[in-house]
Amino acid sequence: MPNKLKSEPKSKPARKLKTYQTSLGFYDQAVAAPSMKAALEAWGASSNLFHQGVAKETDDPDIVAATMASPGVVLRRPVGSDGPFTESAELPTDLADDEARPKAKSKSKKSPAKGATKRSRKVDDQQARKAAAAFAKEERRRDAERRKEEAARARERAKERARRDKAVATAQAALDAARREHEAKVEAIEAERAALDERAEAEERRWDKQSKKLEEALRRAHA
Repeated sequence: MPNKLKSEPKSKPARKLKTYQTSLGFYDQAVAAPSMKAALEAWGASSNLFHQGVAKETDDPDIVAATMASPGVVLRRPVGSDGPFTESAELPTDLADDEARPKAKSKSKKSPAKGATKRSRKVDDQQARKAAAAFAKEERRRDAERRKEEAARARERAKERARRDKAVATAQAALDAARREHEAKVEAIEAERAALDERAEAEERRWDKQSKKLEEALRRAHA
């Protein structure tokens, strides 16, 4: 369980909650939320179930009472049943085939309507306000947890960038050092080459003078 915040930021007055119901997979699901959008987010739906006709607002007093007692918490019961909604519902005991399931759903849709006409018990305004306040508090807690997780991810990304930048800097420094060493060796070789060229030219000049003298001496010897 996430840690509770020491202090909570002030927020706008909580909106009145409504109870929304849908069927997903093996379960009927219900939640007390301030809007259809909030209900879809609580269910984790990736599409608008209300537009698709598989979700609706319900005024069944039993379902309303259960969801208002745990606002923002998704309650479940086996699909097609008329039992109570709870946080930890078990799988249906009799999983019908694909053709039989729609019939079971249709019965579950009719039974709340009959019950609603026979029973008049409603959640009073005080309980609704408490539920709305609890829902708003839960939303703030979730927002705080989400911000905390985003901050942790941001710190991790920053650390990864720092590690990458350090690795790049280290590799760049090694490359620069190797380049400087190479350039120094090339410069030394060029200097040695220039010295050798100068010695070679000096030797050519010396030999030119010596050869001329020796050739002159040879000519005189033949005369």
